[in-house]
Parts: sequence; structure tokens; C-alpha cells
Amino acid sequence: MNTRAFTLALIIASIAAFMVHTYIGDKESEMTGKYGTKTTVIIAKEDIGELELIDDSKVTIKSVPKNFKMPGAFSKMTEVENTVATVPILKGEQITKPRITHPGARTGLARQVSVGKRAVAIQITENQAVSKLLKPGDRVDVLASINYAPGRKDLQKIKTILQDVLVLSTGMSMTNSIPIYGVKVPGVIKTMKVATYTKYNTVTLELDPYEAQKLVYLLTYSGVPPYLTLRNNNDKKVERIRGIKIFDVLGAEDTAEAKSFFNEKNKGRGVSGR
Repeated sequence: MNTRAFTLALIIASIAAFMVHTYIGDKESEMTGKYGTKTTVIIAKEDIGELELIDDSKVTIKSVPKNFKMPGAFSKMTEVENTVATVPILKGEQITKPRITHPGARTGLARQVSVGKRAVAIQITENQAVSKLLKPGDRVDVLASINYAPGRKDLQKIKTILQDVLVLSTGMSMTNSIPIYGVKVPGVIKTMKVATYTKYNTVTLELDPYEAQKLVYLLTYSGVPPYLTLRNNNDKKVERIRGIKIFDVLGAEDTAEAKSFFNEKNKGRGVSGR
């Protein structure tokens, strides 16, 4: 082995490393003088939706030059624990004070009700709510049982009274799945996943004031709970749907037989099956 050549190569390598280190140090000093010393900021690791709960799976700490730190940007994970995004935040953006808030009255369901609309809750069963597969953000039609002549089954009717209605919540699960009240988290931020409410007994719908009156009237006086039928969220068409009676369900032969039965039963009452 050529000791002299090895020693020379080692010296050259050391000098090169020193020069690279010096160059990097000079560049860092230049960058520091130009953009400021390094500081930490909290940035989004993924897109965060409006009213979405922020946890450590969605944010991380990044070191940036001081001049690149946005006004109101947070530096510590503990500063953003237990908060909710007030606006959409894109992946890579800094988390700043105007863009987050703590859960409270302003992040509850009322914020999600459109101006001019009302939230109305109805009790449901699996049969009424598509096996309880409805979720916040779905759109439904409301079918009602109309019985304006008690005892006259031939006059009972099923009618679609509301169409393309937004589901605001199912039980306590809201459109954006956020808590009304905060969850206390000690120390550093924890993963805070809102409970998925699969067992619910109520569905809250968004209606205009007149539609809300119609639904409450139905719930108060019908005696039969309404049915919710799920529709495609992109289907906004409002159909002209006439109500159906028993004669619409029966075939022609059975309809004639049923009308004959109703006429015979109601003979003397001055009524007849139609």
C-alpha cells in the first residue's frame, strides 16, 4: 500500500470537507442574515376541511427562516391542541390564529344551518331511515302517510311531501363530525377522533320555515311516522309525484273487487270507492 498516496488523499479529502463545511456555513450565515434565524411553525400534513377537528395526524412541526413565518403562526403543538379549522387549510400551509378556533357554540350545528333554513329533528327506526345507513350530508325525500278519513282505507294515501332535503345530523353526528364541546388533552396533542355515531334514533333535516311547518304538522297529527328515502347527492330534480292509494297498488282485477267491497261496506253512508 502506498502510504504517501493514501496520506495525500486523506489530506485532500479533509481539505475538501473543510471547504464544503465552510461554504455551507457561509451560505447559512448569508441566509440567516437575509431571511432571519430559524424558527418552528405548525403546518398541515394534509388538507384540512372547514370545521374539521385538528389532531396530530393532520399537523406537524417544521423549521423555517423567521422571515417566512406567517403572522399569527403557531410554533408549538400544544397551541393547536383541541381546536377546529374555521376555514379550509391546504397541505403545507402554516396554521395561524385566524384560521382555527376552539369548539364551542359557534362550531355547533347552528353554524351549519343555511341562512333562511331551519333544523328539524325527527325520530326514526331502521325501516324509516334506510336501515340507518343515512349519514350527515346525505339528501333524502320525505314520504308521509295521509289519513284524512279515519276508517276509510280506500282514502288513505302515501305522498312524497318533501324532496331533496339535506340531512344535517344523525343523532349527535353532524355534517362535519365536530364536537360541540372540547375534549381536554394533557401534555402534547393527542389523536382526537370524534365518536362515530352508528346507533341513533333521530335524524335532523334542513328545511325552509314552511316545510318545517308541514313536517311538524305531519309529526303531530298523522300518527304514522314518515319514511326517508335516500337519493343521489347530485340529483337535484324535483319530480311531480302524485300520492298513491290502495287502488294504485292493486291490479285492475283486484281494484274492481276492492271498489266493489268498499261500495258494499259503505252503502247507505252516501260514499263510494273511487
